Amino acid sequence: MKEKDQSYMKLAIEEAKKAQAIGEVPIGAVIVHNDEVIASGYNLRESSQLASSHAEFIAIEKANRAIGSWRLEDCTLYVTLEPCPMCAGAIVQSRIPRVVYGAADPKAGCAGTLMNLLVEERFNHQCDVTAGVMEEECGGLLTSFFKELREKKKRK
Repeated sequence: MKEKDQSYMKLAIEEAKKAQAIGEVPIGAVIVHNDEVIASGYNLRESSQLASSHAEFIAIEKANRAIGSWRLEDCTLYVTLEPCPMCAGAIVQSRIPRVVYGAADPKAGCAGTLMNLLVEERFNHQCDVTAGVMEEECGGLLTSFFKELREKKKRK
């Protein structure tokens, strides 16, 4: 595992913690261009009530504005949870060449778990995918969040 990958994943984890602090599912993302973080985002789906308010989607839109283009060809996306189909589609459409994620998503993972839209040869763009970077930390955030949520529901 590349040292830089861990360093940037730690920043994505910090973004995930921002989501957790406001009661959102703790998922965070950062986008790096030329060794500089140009965008970050965290899950805001409950707050915004918009289906597209995933960490990756928010970070991609910020990166588009930062670069001044819809093409993010020289960027790497770091995200704490494996991208879902919607986010994988946005990654392909924005031409991000590399994606690094922490925890696999057995329910919606489209970067290798259920399917791999990021390397689908029928698309005109594919990504290099690195899975499992700081997997325990990323997965642990989600596990503890959902455990706490279930316990709150039991107390009601």
